[in-house]
Amino acid sequence: MAEEFLERWLEGVLATPGLTGLGDLIEARRVLLEDALRARPLIERTPGTIVDVGSGGGSPGIPLAVTLPQRSFTLLEAERRKCDFLHGVTAELPNVAVVWGRAEEQPTDGFGVALAKALAKPSVAAELCLPLVRSGGIAILWVGETADRSSVAAIAERLAAKLEDDLDGLLVLGKIGPTPAGFPRRPGMAKKRPLG
Repeated sequence: MAEEFLERWLEGVLATPGLTGLGDLIEARRVLLEDALRARPLIERTPGTIVDVGSGGGSPGIPLAVTLPQRSFTLLEAERRKCDFLHGVTAELPNVAVVWGRAEEQPTDGFGVALAKALAKPSVAAELCLPLVRSGGIAILWVGETADRSSVAAIAERLAAKLEDDLDGLLVLGKIGPTPAGFPRRPGMAKKRPLG
């Protein structure tokens, strides 16, 4: 059931214009499914609800929600047409909610885990994700080899967090206190005027 569902989801992502630049099912399985599941052990050890920030076509949130059916997931997406796709796909997943909105407009300090894969540059993704996470929770960022880890660590510190792990392209930021006053900044400011 789960494997069949995930195959249908991948086919839907590939068939829907504007969701991915990937061209075939094998590559989509590797990039959107297998890469997403690398975060599963980190989520399993961290209690609380999970938010996939800038979910797009649903990676990493959908694969993780399917393989962790006992956990509650929110797919947060700012583009309406992508939300429409997500609503259609997740109708049969009782542990998933789709929210149309921006990270900066959501309540702070509520989630146990925030996920960001292909959302923005890592320093911007850190600023968008960390205000959503409660103290004791984590933000997981998928990053490339050239990501500026020191910049991400400095931004995490400003947002009451610290860089805990760098696991082969997954940066784990641990929230150690409540979100400081002044964060999140107004919508669009993190990208327009990055902290790092």
